[in-house]
Amino acid sequence: MAERHPRPGNGNTGLTFPGVSFFYTHKDEVLWALPQTDEQVEALQDLLNTTEVILWQPVVVENIKKDREVHFYVRASNINSIKAQLRQLTIQHKVLIEDVQGIIEKQIVNDTVNARGSSSYYENYHSMKEISKSKEKSKNAIWIDCGIHAREWISPAFCLWFIGHAIHVRERDQTMTTLLEHFDFYIMPVINVDGYEYTWSHPSNRLWRKSRSAHGNSKCIGTDMNRNFDAHWCGTGASHYECHETYCGPYPESEPEVKAVARFVRDHKDTIKAYITMHSYSQLVLFPYSYTMNKSKDHEELESLAQKAAKAIKRTTWKTYRPGAGAQTIYLAPGGSDDWAYDLGIKYSFTFELRDTGTYGFLLPSREIKPTCLEALSAVKVIAQHVLQNL
Repeated sequence: MAERHPRPGNGNTGLTFPGVSFFYTHKDEVLWALPQTDEQVEALQDLLNTTEVILWQPVVVENIKKDREVHFYVRASNINSIKAQLRQLTIQHKVLIEDVQGIIEKQIVNDTVNARGSSSYYENYHSMKEISKSKEKSKNAIWIDCGIHAREWISPAFCLWFIGHAIHVRERDQTMTTLLEHFDFYIMPVINVDGYEYTWSHPSNRLWRKSRSAHGNSKCIGTDMNRNFDAHWCGTGASHYECHETYCGPYPESEPEVKAVARFVRDHKDTIKAYITMHSYSQLVLFPYSYTMNKSKDHEELESLAQKAAKAIKRTTWKTYRPGAGAQTIYLAPGGSDDWAYDLGIKYSFTFELRDTGTYGFLLPSREIKPTCLEALSAVKVIAQHVLQNL
C-alpha cells in the first residue's frame, strides 16, 4: 500500500508509491469490473496488484470473487492502459465516476456555510472541528458510532444528523420521543479522529482509510481500526503487514481510539442494549459474525431483525439494503467492533453499510446525505423498538 503525504506542485497533493507520485486530478476515474470466471478473477487480482490503483470494493485483492463487483480508483495516466488490459482479458467493465477531484472539491466547500441549527447544516459533510458530542444521565442505552474508516464521510454525517434530529425534530417524531424516554443514546460521531481530519486537511488523500498512528520503524502508517478490536484479532481477513489496508495493528486495542471505545463500552456493558456501527458503502445490514462463517447463537433473531430493518428502509426511500451475517454476506473480517460487542454480551449488534452500491462509492454527494440518514434512521428505530420490547 502507498505512503501518503503532501507533495508540492500544481495545487494537487499526492499519494506516493515507492518512487512514484500519485496525484488526484479532474481526469482520474473510478472503474467497475465484474470477473465472471476463476481465470478472470486471478487475472484481475494480478492486474490490480501490480498497478497503481486504490481498491474501493473489496478493500484487498484477495477478496475479489467471481460474479462480484470490483470498484477501484485509477489515476488519469493509467486509465487507458488498464482499460486496454481489461478488454484484452475480456473482463466486463465500465466507468463509475469520471471526475474524482471535482466531487472531492464539492464535498468540502460547505463545511461552515450553514448555521448549525438549520436543517441544511445536517445535509452536508463536516470537518472534525465542526463535530461535537454530548452526554446525559445514565439509563438503558443504545450505542451508535461513526467514522471508524476515515474515507467513509457519510458515516459521521449520519451521526451528526442523528443528533440534530433527536434535538430538533423529536417533538414531531413520536417514535423517537418514545425511544428517548426509555434510552440514552451514546453517539460517537467520529472514532477515527486523526484519519478523518487527514482526509479534510489533505484532499489528495481523501480516500485514506486507516488511523494515522505509526508503529515501529515501518515506512507505512495507520491501522485498520475495524480489525483492531479483540474479536479473533488478526485472523483470516486481516493483515499483519503495516502497509496493507486491513492491517490489524501490533496487538488488540493498540489504537488509543479503539481502546477508549472498548473501555467505555465494557464499563457500560450492563446498560448498553444495542451496538450499531455505521460504515459505507454497499447498502447492507450486517450482524455477527464477521470473523467466522459459523452462525451466532442468536442468528435467527438477528437475521429477522436485520430483515425488518431493511424493510423499513425500503418503505422509507425504496432503497434496497441486503441483510445478513457479515462473513456470509461479504467476507471474513476479524477484529471488528460489532463482533467484539456481541461477544461482550450486547446481543443486538449491527453494522450498517450505507449508500451507495458503487455509483459514487466513498464520494457520495452531499445531496445524498438527507435521504441516506432518513433511511438509516428508520432502520435504527426498528432495532431500538425491538430492543425496548425485549428488555
